[in-house]
Amino acid sequence: QVQLVESGGGLVQAGGSLRLSCAASGRIFNTMGWYRQAQGKQRESVATISSGGSTSYVESVKGRFTISRDNAKNTVYLQMNSLKPEDTAVYYCKVWNAYGVVFWGQGTQVTVSS
Repeated sequence: QVQLVESGGGLVQAGGSLRLSCAASGRIFNTMGWYRQAQGKQRESVATISSGGSTSYVESVKGRFTISRDNAKNTVYLQMNSLKPEDTAVYYCKVWNAYGVVFWGQGTQVTVSS
C-alpha cells in the first residue's frame, strides 16, 4: 500500500515563501509532481520531476517555484518563493510508479494573503 504524506502548507503573505514536502512509502517512483486546485477551478499540474531529475513547470510559476527530490528518502519537495494570492490552492503530491500507476496525496492548503 503506497502512502503519500504531505506537509508544509499554510498561510503566508504575498511575497513570502513556503516549502512543501511529500514523503512516499513503498518503492522508488518514476515521475513525481505537484498539482494544485483552487476553489472553483480545475486541478492543474504545477511542476514535475523525473527519476533522472528533469523538471517541468507551468508557465505561471517559472522562476518562482523549484521542484526537487531525494530518491533515498522517496521524497519530493516544492520550494515556493515570491508567492502571489493567485497561488492560493490545495496542493497535491502525485507520483507514478514503474508501471504507470498513479498515487495521490491527501492535499495541503496553501493560502497567500494580499
